[in-house]
Amino acid sequence: MHEPVTVENDGPVTTVVLHRPHARNAVDGPTAKALADAFRAFDADESRSVAVLYGDGGTFCAGADLKAIGTERGNQVQGTGDGPMGPTRLRLGKPVVAAIEGYAVAGGLELAIWCDLRVAAEDATLGVFCRRWGVPLIDGGTVRLPRLVGTGRALDLVLTGRGVGAEEARQMGLVDRVVPTGTARQAAEELAHQLSEVPQACLRQDRLSLLEQQGLSEDEAMTNELRHGLVSLQSGALDGAQRFASGEGRHGV
Repeated sequence: MHEPVTVENDGPVTTVVLHRPHARNAVDGPTAKALADAFRAFDADESRSVAVLYGDGGTFCAGADLKAIGTERGNQVQGTGDGPMGPTRLRLGKPVVAAIEGYAVAGGLELAIWCDLRVAAEDATLGVFCRRWGVPLIDGGTVRLPRLVGTGRALDLVLTGRGVGAEEARQMGLVDRVVPTGTARQAAEELAHQLSEVPQACLRQDRLSLLEQQGLSEDEAMTNELRHGLVSLQSGALDGAQRFASGEGRHGV
């Protein structure tokens, strides 16, 4: 039996791989726990800067494993702790990039939009396919989806359950990059390495300020931005400014 979740490290980049090909990478309870544990370990590892989430075998994730419901392998649905799909209630201190091949649907869509950025193969399909089975979005789908694409587009996807191709998903802001089929993991890992090369303290603090401003008043958000910015200023911003003043980075180089 293969482990349903594996972790591969390449310098500062960690790739978390879903591997349940017999179930199109649908997530059952043990797999959800393994996913959450993998991302907690990544977040705690000071040598890793960016993670990639990838579904092996041509499918990103088909959602929760409905065949496991009512069994000892069923997803846990509780008010506290991890989400039914695993890491969807975690707010990591570092970015995660989704590498989407094939279907990212139902809970798989919720995993994808939990990530910070999404790289999709040109034949990928995203959607709320659980609509047809009466299974709700309970891993942040109704929260994160409208924040990504707007309420109108989110309602279209949530109410109809229709599939969205990669190019339409890019146009509505649901994915950030569209790449040739079979290259999503490579492209996502290349993007992750690019992110890992910039000053990490500032990247992480700006990211957290952006995420945390949701629900805050403008004054509260500005105060929170300053709080994070001060951390960055104390963590190497002066060195960066001096390098720029000395000529580094001129003309985008």
